[in-house]
Amino acid sequence: MGILVDFINKFKSGYKNKTFASMLNGTTPIYSQFGQDVYASDVVQQAISCIVTEMKKLTLTHVKMESLDTMPVNNSSIAKLLNQPNNLMTMTDFLEKITWQLFLNYNSFVIPTYVKMDVGGGRTVKKYTGLYPIQPVNVNFLQDNKDDLYVNFQFVNGYETTLRYSDVIHIRYRYSVSEFMGGNQFGQPDNEALLRTLKLNDVLLDGVAKALNSSFSINGVVKYNSIIDDGKMDEAIRRLEEHLANNESGFLPLDMKGEFIPMHRNVKLIDKDTLKFIDEKILRTFGVSLSILTGDFTKDQYEAFYNKCITPLVITYSQAFTKTIFTKSERGHGNQIKLYPQELAFMDNSQKLTLFDILVDSGSCYKNELRSAFGLHPLPELVGQLAMSSNKLNAEKGEEKDKYTDDLGQGTDSTSSDDGGASDEE
Repeated sequence: MGILVDFINKFKSGYKNKTFASMLNGTTPIYSQFGQDVYASDVVQQAISCIVTEMKKLTLTHVKMESLDTMPVNNSSIAKLLNQPNNLMTMTDFLEKITWQLFLNYNSFVIPTYVKMDVGGGRTVKKYTGLYPIQPVNVNFLQDNKDDLYVNFQFVNGYETTLRYSDVIHIRYRYSVSEFMGGNQFGQPDNEALLRTLKLNDVLLDGVAKALNSSFSINGVVKYNSIIDDGKMDEAIRRLEEHLANNESGFLPLDMKGEFIPMHRNVKLIDKDTLKFIDEKILRTFGVSLSILTGDFTKDQYEAFYNKCITPLVITYSQAFTKTIFTKSERGHGNQIKLYPQELAFMDNSQKLTLFDILVDSGSCYKNELRSAFGLHPLPELVGQLAMSSNKLNAEKGEEKDKYTDDLGQGTDSTSSDDGGASDEE
């Protein structure tokens, strides 16, 4: 993180004489981060992990919107930055990190580092050098006398810095009552309702543990058919315990004075419907179903999960990155950052065949893309070759032939025209 600290120290000197930003409700925009009580629950962690895993499958891509078409910009400095956001993380690591932070705090902050380059005419542009997720413990929003907005970050080691808010990528989750932060009015996850369910789940699990422990305690009573004093009783119990400890055959020897009476227990654990109800109630908070959690889902169940949980995050990430990385002018020229599925792993083979029938018929994919989708190695001799159906190829050849014969004056049934006619037309 030394690069990030050096970058901050270089630019922080200009951010002085700031006051707290004005809020419509009259409160002061000071936010304390990280209320993580609910994340001790394995069900909560598993639910978030399902969402994080899907987000890791996406690819951050620099694209340019031209008319109604979207073109990837593969060789730009932004594309290279997105491919490896910083010297510690790959793109997958980066997406995983910011998504976990988003669900832990309902806010995720990323600081882009850059150097200013002179492009002539007194103009400078930013050349981005890294994207660094940060984890502050306190966040304060400030403004100067020009009403420009700044954000002050305080970290667990005591370090503190203030940056322009427009220079920070801020992703918010459940952005509602607070003007600046996701979550509740204090910029934290509102977990009150979830905590009640988690406490109920903990009580049920504790009851199961106690029921299991009781099944290993007293399993029978020895009745002695005579009156014996306390000393003889203690001795009898001691001898009985020795018999139990030394017994290997499964039979317990007793004399005529003793009678063993077993205690038959019918230990009732929590029924599966109750446990399922509690699990589903927890999972509904994050929009994850049991079938997604266990991996035993159908196509329709996966599509419902993807549309409910992943698609809103994809849109949020795209707009947050685009807003900060590109200037207003660059955005006006169609520059955007989009997230696309890197692989078609979520489709089974029948679904892939249906998709590629459409793509091949319209000439919208390459042959190597087709091979890769089904686990085959791309071939160098197929690089750049479009995959087309034979019907489309024949149709195109037919159109070319018709055009050629029409140019010769032989493309219609009325072929009575001769050279003279052609000359007259000329």
